[in-house]
Amino acid sequence: MRLTRRHFIGSSAAAAATITLLPFAAQAAAHASDVFTTSGGDITIHPISHASFVMETPVGTIYVDPVGDEASYSAFPKPDLVLVTHEHGDHYKQELLEAVVTENTKLITNPAVFEKLPDGMKAKAVKIANGETSEFTGISIEAIAAYNTTEDRMNFHPKGRDNGYVINFDDFRVYVSGDTEDIPEMRALQGIDLAFVCMNLPFTMDVAAAASAVGEFKPKFVYPYHYRGRDNGTQDPAEFAKLIGEGTEVKMGGWYG
Repeated sequence: MRLTRRHFIGSSAAAAATITLLPFAAQAAAHASDVFTTSGGDITIHPISHASFVMETPVGTIYVDPVGDEASYSAFPKPDLVLVTHEHGDHYKQELLEAVVTENTKLITNPAVFEKLPDGMKAKAVKIANGETSEFTGISIEAIAAYNTTEDRMNFHPKGRDNGYVINFDDFRVYVSGDTEDIPEMRALQGIDLAFVCMNLPFTMDVAAAASAVGEFKPKFVYPYHYRGRDNGTQDPAEFAKLIGEGTEVKMGGWYG
């Protein structure tokens, strides 16, 4: 597998200008998109906000946990696939799905979100629970557990309800944590090239726990995301980067710019 990194100003790689590698804070402020070159073609990551991002891939455009307003997605193609991890409002917004989903869009959700979809959208959707797998244009998508383990947080994300995902491109595996704490299922992941790992309190985990988990499954690249929350729950992605050991490159997405 061959990976290269290119950094772009703006939300659309097609119209972007190449810039030099920036320090973490400056890169975040620039809203950089990142291109990963694999044997099957380029995969471009466009952070949107918080837990939402767009992936332009050789098999189509994938929206992950799309929320916010329709204008935030106007620079991108309509989705061929939408992944929704769970039902919370910072991950699932029915009004936005209705605005961006086309007749050809496929959705993959956890069972709880599937039950909330209107009938017309259920016809486009597949529900998969923890440990199950679905397919999209020849790639497999695995549902990975995502849950709280701390006693006073378990009501936020109970075990067995919510999903993370592993998206298996030809030679490039992408892990999306969804909302989770540092769990054995995440530490047991193998062969992950790119990871999106959440960190905020009280709903998920802190920087130290997230960095420790990443140190266990060792993705080649990792985005800290979902790191601002209520009740002073913000975690510092720069501190997370300092805790990450050799072998994993930290990417900053400008999630809150």
